[in-house]
Amino acid sequence: MPYSINQLRDFSSLFLRSEVLRWFNDDFESIELKLQRYRLKEKNLGNSYLNILKQIYKVLEKHYPNEYILKNEFLSQWLKEELGNRNSIIFNELRIGKAIADLAMFNGISQVFEIKTILDKEYRLSNQLKEYKKLFNEVYLIVSKEFLSKYIKFHRNIGIITYDSSSNNFELIQKSVFDSNIDVDVLMEVLHTREYLDIVRKYFDDIPEMNSFNQFNICKKLISKIPNKELNELFISKMKERNINNMFFNKVNREFNQICLSLNLKKMERDNLIKTLKTNKV
Repeated sequence: MPYSINQLRDFSSLFLRSEVLRWFNDDFESIELKLQRYRLKEKNLGNSYLNILKQIYKVLEKHYPNEYILKNEFLSQWLKEELGNRNSIIFNELRIGKAIADLAMFNGISQVFEIKTILDKEYRLSNQLKEYKKLFNEVYLIVSKEFLSKYIKFHRNIGIITYDSSSNNFELIQKSVFDSNIDVDVLMEVLHTREYLDIVRKYFDDIPEMNSFNQFNICKKLISKIPNKELNELFISKMKERNINNMFFNKVNREFNQICLSLNLKKMERDNLIKTLKTNKV
């Protein structure tokens, strides 16, 4: 392999949120340092930072398919069709109880996706899946195709999607078993104050007298009385009302789809990001 593991790790850090935010301020010092560190600056003189990042993405895609790469490819390939539906909304790193979901999607149902790359350990996975099942209708695990046998029977009723790094394709191996049960304790941790108040008001037509000190407990008690089917629908409806920007790039500049989702960028911000990367050169 023409790249050392340390170099690949170094390259992958360019797609961290903290690094991306610097680009908006025309700060490309980190890219410059990496080009110098691996004697690539002279080779890239006159090249735009956009092209350099695209080249680095290809290298990572082939030799170091970390979480950013898998999540980005999954967004661009698998969930793209779902995003064509105006009723779909996708969240990046949504906290669920004691776990943080890699991706969560809400349309007619709620779905959560946990990504396990070849670089990840599985020691926390059982607890993560257990938390997700308390809230989501369908739970999916995304794993490298070469490790399918390791995960296929990892957890009952969990869906399995494989990723083939050689062909860059995703494949549904096992569909998740649908479950409409919701753990109210977990639900209340996910919902914002306005959201759980709206749910109570909508289902019960009115809300009892309460104040900022007791409203959480009163609403939790009332919400626990809502039948699962209705509560599931109300939960999904509230999540879809959140201000999340889910319009991504197509084939051109698709390398930055995960960045857009992670930072919740508006169209103008996405366009400005690409323009900044394109006009600034080494």
